[in-house]
Amino acid sequence: MEEKKFDPYQFIGFVLIAIIMTWMLMNQQPVEEVASEAVVTEEKTTTQEAQSLSEANQQLQANYGSFADLVQPQAASVVSLENEVLSFEFSTKGGQMTKAYLRGYTNYLDQPLNLVDENQYINFSFTTLDGRTLNTADLNFTPELSTENDSTVLHLKAVLNTEQWIAFRYALSKDDFMVDFSIRSEGMQRVINQNIPQTLQWELTALRNSRSIEYENRYTELTYGYEGEKVNELSISGDDEEEVEDVQWLGYKQHFFNSILVPTQSFDKVAIASESIDAQEGEEQKYTKRYKTEVDLKSNGEFAHAFKWYFGPSEYSMLEKYALGIEKSINFGWGIFGWINKSIFIPLFNFLSSFLPFGIAIIVMTIIVRLAMSPVTYKSYVSQIKMKVLKPEVDEITKKHKDDAVKRQQETMALYNKAGASPMSGCLPALLQLPVFYALFSFFPVAFALRQKSFLWADDLSSYDSVLELPFNIPFYGDHISLFPILASIAIFFYTMMTAGQQQAPQQPGMPNMKIIMYLMPLMMLFFFNNYASGLSLYYFVSNVLTIVLMLIIKNFVISEDKIFAQIEENKKKPKKSGGFTARLQKAMEEAEKQQKSKGKR
Repeated sequence: MEEKKFDPYQFIGFVLIAIIMTWMLMNQQPVEEVASEAVVTEEKTTTQEAQSLSEANQQLQANYGSFADLVQPQAASVVSLENEVLSFEFSTKGGQMTKAYLRGYTNYLDQPLNLVDENQYINFSFTTLDGRTLNTADLNFTPELSTENDSTVLHLKAVLNTEQWIAFRYALSKDDFMVDFSIRSEGMQRVINQNIPQTLQWELTALRNSRSIEYENRYTELTYGYEGEKVNELSISGDDEEEVEDVQWLGYKQHFFNSILVPTQSFDKVAIASESIDAQEGEEQKYTKRYKTEVDLKSNGEFAHAFKWYFGPSEYSMLEKYALGIEKSINFGWGIFGWINKSIFIPLFNFLSSFLPFGIAIIVMTIIVRLAMSPVTYKSYVSQIKMKVLKPEVDEITKKHKDDAVKRQQETMALYNKAGASPMSGCLPALLQLPVFYALFSFFPVAFALRQKSFLWADDLSSYDSVLELPFNIPFYGDHISLFPILASIAIFFYTMMTAGQQQAPQQPGMPNMKIIMYLMPLMMLFFFNNYASGLSLYYFVSNVLTIVLMLIIKNFVISEDKIFAQIEENKKKPKKSGGFTARLQKAMEEAEKQQKSKGKR
C-alpha cells in the first residue's frame, strides 16, 4: 500500500479557505438590522412626502376654500365634439376649448384650418362668500357626451358634491357652424357672493391663415354689434381698446373666418381690446392680432348664462341665415357703398359664379358694370372733347389776362356759357362712378367665394398672384412680383395718356401739375396692389381695358370733333342763357370783382 505524502498546496488552500470564512463571519450584519435601517429610511421618505402633501393641501385650502379638491393637480384629459363641418377638442382642466378646426378648409400651407389651437382662453371668475376670487379656468371638469334630438352635447362638470356643481354645456347640431354654449350651476348660492358680478373673460390670439400676412391684417379686426342695428370695430392698425354698452354680439374676425359670441341677452357694458402683433412676412409668422373681452354678468349666486358661438367662414349669405345681425361683421363699405354691394354686386356675383369659373365671373361682371356705366363714360368723353375744342380760346384768354386772375376766370366762364359747355359736365360723370368704384374696391377683398379659387397663373384670387419671388424685400412693394397689378397699371397708364390730351386748361401758377399726378397714379397702383387680392387687380385691369375700348368706339364711331366744334359755334350765335351753373358762377365772380373795385376806391 502506497503511503500518502504531505501536499503543501492542499494545506495552504485549506488555510486560505478558513481565513476567508472567518472574515465573512466576523463582518456579517444581522438581517434584522439591515431590514430595520430600510424601514427607517422609508418611514423618513413617507413622512417628508406626507408633510409636503399636507402643506400643499393646506395652501390649496387657504387659496380655494371648499373648491380646493377641484383644483388638485392632475393630468388633464381631452374630449372631442364634432359634426360634419367642425371639430372641437376640450381639456378637462378649466373646461378650455383647445382646438377648433373647420373641416374641408385649409390654410395657405395646405394644413387643416384652425381657429383655435391652444390660442384661446375662456374663463368665468366669481367671488365666494368668504371673499375669494376664483376662476373656472382653474377647476377640474368631468366630461360627459350625450345626444339630444339632432345635436351632440358635451357636458363638462366641476362637482363639489352631489348638490353643488358648475357645468359648461356645448351642443352641436349636424352640419352647422353655430354652437349652443352655456354655463349653469346648482347649489352655488351657498358659496358664491351674489352681490359681486361674475366676470366673463374671452381672449384669442388670431392665427394666420393667408399667404400675405400684411394683407390679411388689413381685414383682421374685432367687430361688434350694439344698440340695435349699429356696428363698429376696433382699429385694424396698432392697439385699440374701448368700453361699449348694449352689445348684441362680439366678433373676432380673421379676414375670411370668424369667431362670434352672441349672448342670449345683450351685454350691458363690455371692455374690449385689440393688440397688433408685429407680424412679418414669412412662414414662421403664426399670429396676426390678439383680442380680449371682459364683461360683468349679473348673478343671483348661480351661473345661468347662455350664448351662441359661431366658428366658421365670414360668408355673408351663411351668416345672414342665422338672423342675428352677425352678417354685418363683414365690412362691405359704409352707407351707399355697402348698399350697392349687398343689393347688386353680391347677388350678381353669386349668380355668375354659380355656372362660371370664378375668374370668368369677375370678367363678365366687369363687362356688365362697364356697359351699365357707358352712358356716363359717353358724357364724360363728350365733355372732354368740348374742352379740347375750346382750349385754344381759353389759352388766348389766359394770355390776355395773365395778370388778372378774376378777369381771366370771368371771360373763361363766359366762353363756356356761350358755347354750351361746362367744366363740371366732365366732373359729374366721374363723381357718379365713384360709388361703384369704391363699392367694388370693398367687395373683392372680403368676397369669401374667391378664397383659394384659381384663374390663369393666380393660385388664389383672394391673395396676390406672384409670378416671381424676390430674394429681398422692396419697401412698400414686397418680396414678390404680382402680374395682374402690372397689367392693371399699364391699362391705367394708356387710359391716362388718352385723357391727358383732353386737359382743357393750362397749368395755373402755384398749382400742382395735374399731368404729373395723373401719370403717377399707375405707379402708385403698382405698389399699392402688389399684395392685394388678385381678383381685385383682375377687375381693374379688365375695367380699364374696357374703358379704353369704349372711348375708342365713341371717338371713332359715335361722335365727331368736327360736329362738336360746329355745335359749339352754333351755340355761340344763340342768345346768352341766364341760367345754369356756369352763368351763376360767372355772376358770382362779377359781384366779387365789383366789391373788390369798390374797396379799392375807398
